[in-house]
Parts: sequence; structure tokens; C-alpha cells
Amino acid sequence: MTSTILVTGGTGLLGAQVVPLLRRAGHTVRVLSRHDRGPEDGVRYVAVDLMTGEGLDAALDGVRTVLHLAGGPKGDDVSTRNLVQAARRAGSVDHLVLISVVGADAVPIGYFARKAAAEAIVAASGIPYTILRAAQFHELALKTVRAMAKAPVLPAPGGVRWQPVASGDVAARLAELTLGAPAGRVSDLVGPRVYTLEELQRGYLAAVGRRRMRLPIRVPGKIGKAYRSGVNLSLDASVGTRTWEEFLTAQTTGSQR
Repeated sequence: MTSTILVTGGTGLLGAQVVPLLRRAGHTVRVLSRHDRGPEDGVRYVAVDLMTGEGLDAALDGVRTVLHLAGGPKGDDVSTRNLVQAARRAGSVDHLVLISVVGADAVPIGYFARKAAAEAIVAASGIPYTILRAAQFHELALKTVRAMAKAPVLPAPGGVRWQPVASGDVAARLAELTLGAPAGRVSDLVGPRVYTLEELQRGYLAAVGRRRMRLPIRVPGKIGKAYRSGVNLSLDASVGTRTWEEFLTAQTTGSQR
């Protein structure tokens, strides 16, 4: 017998790839949305405000599994706390799955700190849980280097390294974890190799046929020290299959952006 799975962030980059996998496994999916939408192929959309908690109690009615993907630059800790409190009130939730980021408790940036706080909230909730930390998605790497390449002189922060991972690989792993038993914090998921930011920049410029003068810079303070020490990397993690080069080729073929 299948059950209803509640997915927050189900219309975002990751959610749009996870939800079809859950449907394919035979489950009904309830997606939290900011606005009411009609049902589509076994997916019901429920209007909820995660930042205030409004609508959460009704959305969680009868739900046993929650996949929490919603996130943003601010408020991940607030939305997670509201979700956990509502899940506890519902009394039916017996598996809470959370996506987080590699280095959440080590990189001194607000986004990472809020992800770490969300992890702590889930772990202390009393609800059986699974937490997956993933590296930055290929899409974010592309957005970053594309934005930097718009400058006439390319800023080149030294010592910054990333392990970009395919969002599709993360989606597949999350679907697997959501359909399985609670496992606590599982092995991180990263891309097939580590790149310096310079390598990501050069790859992008080559793909779109551009050249830029480089301006080497040193990222100052605690943030620079953290990145140079590699705390945002996970060298013993599980590894995705799709490479940055494959993603970049697919995104930039015939493009001069």
C-alpha cells in the first residue's frame, strides 16, 4: 500500500525532478505551494506559507513521509522549525527527509549556518529522519561563473574549490532515501571531481567562445580562510555520475552567452 508524500519546494529545480520519481514509484504526492493550483497526475498542490506556518496543519493531515526541499537565501531555519512543529502536531509523520549542503557547519556564511540550524532542528525533532548534504549544483556553478564573466576583467579568487554535482543525481538519491527507512545523516553527495573556481571559469569561457583578462584576488577574512582550507569539500563522499563538462556542453552548445 502506497502513502501520500508531502514535498516542500516541489516546484523548484530539485523538486521538479524528485516528484516524478516518487510518482513513478506509485505514491501520491502533496506539494506545498505559495498559491493554489489544480491537481496534476497524482500531484496535489496545497497553499502554505512555510515562513509563518499558515496552512501546514491541513497539509500534513494523514502524511507519513515529508521531503523538505524548500530553501532560499534566508529563513531555512524558520521554515524548518515551523514544518517540524506542525509534523509533531500531526502525529502521523514517521520519516522526515532534509536536503542540506556540504560544509553546513563549517563555512562561515549565513546560508550555510541556517542549513546547519535546520539540520539540528530536524535531528532534535523526535521524528525519525534522514539528512543528505549535497555539494553546489552545476546550475549554481554556471550561474556564478556566467555572472563573473560579464565583467570586462574577470575576478579570480584564489584557493576557492568546488565539487559541483548534477541536480539530477541529487534528485535520484533523494527519491531513494525518501522511499527508504530513516537513516539519520547519510553520506554526502558531490560531483565526480574537484575544480578550482579558475577551472570552472575557464571551462565556461571556452564553451561560449569568450576571453577575459583575469584579476587574481584573495578572499579575505574567515570566509576566505574556510574556502582555502577546503571545509566546503567532502572528499570521501558518494559521487554523482554527470560531470561539469557534460552539463556545460548541454547548456552552452550554440550559445554565446
